[in-house]
This record gives sequence, structure tokens and C-alpha cells, in this order.
Amino acid sequence: MDGKEEADARIVIGGVDTHKDLHVAAVVDVHDRVLGTRSFATTRQGYRQMLAWMRSFGSVQRVGVESTGSYGAGLLRFLQQAGVTVLEVTTPDRQDRRKRGKSDDLDAQSAAHAAFAGQRTVTPRSRDGMIEALRVLVACRKTAVTARRIALQMIHNTIVAAPDGLRDQLRTLTRMQLVRMLAAWRPDLTAYREVEAAYRISLKSLARRYLELHDEIADLDAMIAAIVEELAPNLIERNSIGHVGAAQLLLTAGGNPERMRTEASFAALCGVSPVPASSGKTIRHRLNRGGDRSANSALHIIAIGRLRTDQRTKDFVARRIAGGHSKLDAIRSLKRYLAREVFTLIMQRQRQINATRIAA
Repeated sequence: MDGKEEADARIVIGGVDTHKDLHVAAVVDVHDRVLGTRSFATTRQGYRQMLAWMRSFGSVQRVGVESTGSYGAGLLRFLQQAGVTVLEVTTPDRQDRRKRGKSDDLDAQSAAHAAFAGQRTVTPRSRDGMIEALRVLVACRKTAVTARRIALQMIHNTIVAAPDGLRDQLRTLTRMQLVRMLAAWRPDLTAYREVEAAYRISLKSLARRYLELHDEIADLDAMIAAIVEELAPNLIERNSIGHVGAAQLLLTAGGNPERMRTEASFAALCGVSPVPASSGKTIRHRLNRGGDRSANSALHIIAIGRLRTDQRTKDFVARRIAGGHSKLDAIRSLKRYLAREVFTLIMQRQRQINATRIAA
């Protein structure tokens, strides 16, 4: 065995099937042969034991990890800090799963095989830094906005079924007038067995819930805006790009946007890249229904804002419509150009940040 063969014999590739309490790891050699499978706790000690176990077979070249955005987030951070190359393994091959069956050991081995072959793998987004802080705050804001909307719907639904005298009193008020008036009520809490008193108690409770969520969202908006202004001031300077939309686009790009080599990758990630749907003599493209739908929505909001305020955008859409395209098709084309603009701005800012770190 020569030196190259000895070096290859010492190289191994790992795969991990992630769960809440236990991660199942597998190791394959350079010939894609399974060397071992073992379970480890989802703690820092468990992560250390997993990496030491993998290294007992040889030099770990890379590790394929499932669900790096949820159950595998902690393991991803640990492996990256240890200097190990991590690939996120996407959905397992269904045909292979039907043939082999399913178990945690088989899933870990499948992740290792995918990392070995470079199939069904992508470079994961980093899970540290201000982007991760932004992700947590945006996720919290989304749930608060949903809860506030539900509270408002419950207020209106309750008023619709309320006694006539109560409903007539509230019918003509605006939203915030209604909420503040209901929150200021002082119903008799001992009369909850009476219908009107029960309605008053319920409406007051819903109104106070709405106002608490409203204040919570305002606080989160201030934090999100501060992070976005620090991370990408050049992004929010552009027409129709607000803090919430910019935050979502930054999250989609991730803390390591350099993993996307071209702006076409970012467009595909946002679901705004046209997908070929040609057959025979028919040459056409169809709508991309994949990608991050939240990023797609953010680009759509920006496109609508530009269409209302920017003359160049109006002229572009008018030319597309004059060329035989529908208005929706024109907006889809506009979103593709916006994805290119946003990606360029994000990468410019990332290069500035990297240059600052190197200078420091």
C-alpha cells in the first residue's frame, strides 16, 4: 500500500440522523462502506463523544447532518467550531427508503452515503452571530402577529353575536378606538353568569390581549430594525425595502451568503427563478413554486411598492404587458430582478464585514 492509499484509508465521512434527545451517527470509509453506527446524547458532552468516536475510525473529512435548522442546530455549531466541514442532508431518497425500510441507523447511514456522494446535500446556513439573533426575533414576531390577528378576529366575532344594545354601542368605532374602549371597561366580574356581563368580560380580556401583543410587536420591531440597520444599511436605503422585508431576506441568505456562488442560487432559494417546462417544439418556463415562501412574499411586497412609487419599474411592467405578458407575469419577472439586486447588496455588505474583521 503506497502513501496515497494509506492516506485514503484514514479518511472517513460521517452522517447523523438528528432527534430531540438522541442523535444517531454513522461512519463510512472512502469506498462508501459502513464502518459503524452509534447513538449519542444531544448535549455538548454527547457531541464531543460523537466526534471522538468518528475520529477513532480515521480523519473526518466531512459530516452530513439532517435538520441543521432544528434538532441538528446545536451539533452544527459544535462541529463548525471544531473545524469539521458540515453538509446539510436533505430529504431521503424515497425509492431507496422503500427498498431498505426505515430506522434511525439506516437514516444515519443514508446521511453518510449522501455526504460521501455529494448528493442531496447543501451547505447549511450558519447558526451563530447576529443573523441567528435576528432569526429568533423574527420568529417570535411572526407568532405575536398571528396571535394579535386572532385576538382581533375573536373581538369582531364576539361583537357580532353580542346582545343588540352592546353591539350597537360598538359598531361604529374604528379598530383602535374599539380595542382601547374595551380594554378600559370595568365589568362586574361577579356577574359572569349573566349573558351581557360575560360578553363584557370576554371582550375586555381579548382587548387587553390585543394591546399587550401590540406593544410586544412594537418592541420586537425596534430590535429587528436595529439589527437590520447594523447588518445591511445599504439594503434598507433602497426604495420600498422596509426593515421586516430586509430582515427576512437577510435570514434567507443566512450568515454565510458566500455559500451561494451566484445570484441565480439566491433567486432559486427565494422561489423567483423561472423553471424550464419545454417539450418538443414548445419552449416555455413555468412559475417556481419552491424556495422560501417568506422571502418570496418579501420580494412581492417590494415589487408592489416599487410599482407604485418608482417610474422605472412602471415603465418595465408596461413594456412587459405591451409585449403580450400578463401583469402577474410582469411582476414575477420584476421579482427575479429584485432578487439579483438584493443579492448584490447583501454580498457587498458581507465583503465589507469580512474586510473589517481582517483589518481588526
